[in-house]
Amino acid sequence: MSAFEKPQIITHIQKGLNYTVFDCKWVPCSAKFVTMGNFARGTGVIQLYEIQHGDVKLLREIEKAKPIKCGTFGATSLQQRYLATGDFAGNLHIWNLEAPETPVYSVKGHKEIINTIDGVGGLGIGEGAPEIVTGSRDGTVKVWDPRQKDDPVANMEPVQGENKRDCWTVAFGNAYNQEERVVCAGYDNGDIKLFDLRNMSLRWETNIKNGVCSLEFDRKDISMNKLVATSLEGKFHVFDMRTQHPTKGFASVSEKGTTPPICQLSYCGGCMLL
Repeated sequence: MSAFEKPQIITHIQKGLNYTVFDCKWVPCSAKFVTMGNFARGTGVIQLYEIQHGDVKLLREIEKAKPIKCGTFGATSLQQRYLATGDFAGNLHIWNLEAPETPVYSVKGHKEIINTIDGVGGLGIGEGAPEIVTGSRDGTVKVWDPRQKDDPVANMEPVQGENKRDCWTVAFGNAYNQEERVVCAGYDNGDIKLFDLRNMSLRWETNIKNGVCSLEFDRKDISMNKLVATSLEGKFHVFDMRTQHPTKGFASVSEKGTTPPICQLSYCGGCMLL
């Protein structure tokens, strides 16, 4: 690509929806995907689609009482492929999409909306226990083990007297053995915080001056290598996580991307269709 050519996005399939979509995820190892959002009447919706003959076919529509903001398959096995979701009421639910009437796991996770969710330890990705991390408008980041009812296994919240910032994005990483695991969280004021779950400590923090829309490690199941953060005003920040300076933190570069905010980073999942 020459310096004068612009990247192109080619539309493969297009479909109009009658609700607001907040998240979309490929169903692992299939040609199916789920969309999550809310109807204008204030209820939540999960739709399951399958790609068939160059078009998408709606397989199932599931309506729930509260709008659904985010979802992940990251903590489930390839055999079960359960979907974990966070909703506007602060509830964390895990759904069997084959029998979605009642969640297989349910907990009141936060006092306010769950903005973001991520999973690790499932799908053969990452060592250690299957866990889910949620970030909320109430300023807290919590880690959940679906095998443990009601209480989170880790709770990262501001100390008493400190302002509670809206957590917009979370990501697991460094899960290359049974002991190591980190959670990275991004906030509306530009803060990025890296939590070490092995030592239950704040390992590193920085500020990128604009609200953090998305965080993603290059791979969850290797020793930390690269972390990409995107922010309002369309800016990319790439951090080299291999070496941490005692005072300057991790080396990084930044690049102005597009004018609109980059709301989410995600692999397309095309390799799953083979």
